[in-house]
Amino acid sequence: MAHADATETRQYLTFTLAGEVFGVDVAKVREILEWSSITKVPQTPEFMRGVINLRGSVVPVIDLRQKFGMPETERSINTCIIVVEVETGAETLVLGMLADSVQEVFELEGVNIEPAPRIGTKLDTSFLKGMGKRGDAFLIILDIDRVFGGDDLAGLAAAGEAAA
Repeated sequence: MAHADATETRQYLTFTLAGEVFGVDVAKVREILEWSSITKVPQTPEFMRGVINLRGSVVPVIDLRQKFGMPETERSINTCIIVVEVETGAETLVLGMLADSVQEVFELEGVNIEPAPRIGTKLDTSFLKGMGKRGDAFLIILDIDRVFGGDDLAGLAAAGEAAA
């Protein structure tokens, strides 16, 4: 898997899931919301917690912990919904991702991003842009367009339409 251009500097929003630090390209982030009322939609995948009303639009909410095989996200004072735009080829889908907490936005140069490891990770590495190095620590940089496969997105779009 190709990693970021070594000379390119990008901004990433960092957040935590089960004690691990993840990052997503800030250009994909629309906004960050406090946990709000999530309406469960029947017959959706377990990782889809439901939908929220975002200024009149139905937005599916995903529990990334469940998507990645971790325990379900528990609501706390720091739990939030990161609203992102996911490219699905011809269209852009807006969805919310539950995060235990949001950390910060910071810049990371391409030289500080290693390719995703092939073994020893809890995640399917096709979801990863790479491992960002920050001092002695690593953060998992997600390729948000690849976190959700075509089947996942088709189900989410249908659930959003059903709830509308």
